Amino acid sequence: MLIFASNLFMQTILVIHNLLRWAILLFGAWTVLNAITGVMSKRPFSSGDNRSNLLFMIFCDLQLLLGLILYFSNNWFNQFKADPGAAMKDSATRFFTFEHAFMMIIAWILVHIGRSAVKRAVTDSAKHKKMLIFFGLALLLIFAAIPWPFRSEIARPFFRGFN
Repeated sequence: MLIFASNLFMQTILVIHNLLRWAILLFGAWTVLNAITGVMSKRPFSSGDNRSNLLFMIFCDLQLLLGLILYFSNNWFNQFKADPGAAMKDSATRFFTFEHAFMMIIAWILVHIGRSAVKRAVTDSAKHKKMLIFFGLALLLIFAAIPWPFRSEIARPFFRGFN
């Protein structure tokens, strides 16, 4: 019974992790579009701009927490710890034990640095530029690190439900 509850918990975490991906992509795109329009039109930094990057950061924080739970509760960490050389030779194992985690953590760091940089920037123009640079780079890393269905060896479905 305990194993079933544990498996159900992990499946639930995985489903939520998958669904949060879409929220992150939505808020990330919203933030980057706000930055682009702000830079191009030289408009004032608004509460909507602040809200978009705050929500992007919050959802990235939640995603990181769920990702760490999955990483350390599933077999990924143990596979890497047991034989790093073998893990790095297999492209699918390397992706999930190292590349995905590393790129997502770098994206998370960029989001947090970007949020701080935007808050510290004095002019509206500087705020929009910092938003574009930091959140744009973070969003690119996130896109690159997602196991999209068209990436043959690491493919995951667009929406993952309970098995």
